[in-house]
Amino acid sequence: MSSNNVVFFILLAVLAGMAVPFQASLNSKLADSLGNPVPAAVIALGLGCLTVFVFMLVSGIPLSSFATLKTTPVGYMIGGLFGGFFVGSMVYTVPRIGVALSLALTVGGQMIVAIVIDHFGWMGMQQKDLNLWRVAGAVLITVGVVLIKRF
Repeated sequence: MSSNNVVFFILLAVLAGMAVPFQASLNSKLADSLGNPVPAAVIALGLGCLTVFVFMLVSGIPLSSFATLKTTPVGYMIGGLFGGFFVGSMVYTVPRIGVALSLALTVGGQMIVAIVIDHFGWMGMQQKDLNLWRVAGAVLITVGVVLIKRF
């Protein structure tokens, strides 16, 4: 992969991360407006699905891409359940413990599981051994969560 591609994907990941606090805050307000977080999560995920579908069409990706679903292992398709769980959880936690703490805790959880997945190479991911630096990074993230909670 060229260095230009790496920079693009790094920037894309940072922008995606920057979008999450907006998403969590707006979904929380939508839940307040509707009086219930569950319909808010349904609306948010529905709009997200529509957005990705429109992106697919605009990008010129053919609808026939879905044809391979019949040979795709069912387990590969449950990733959306985790996205739904995330959005549903955020509409409950953000108004109760705040945007920063909610997202700091999710990042901590993400790092723990990501390190484990990398270490064991689960789900066909590239295996990356657990080492002192990776543990130190996870500890620093945990310290950050504690600081956000405390102050």
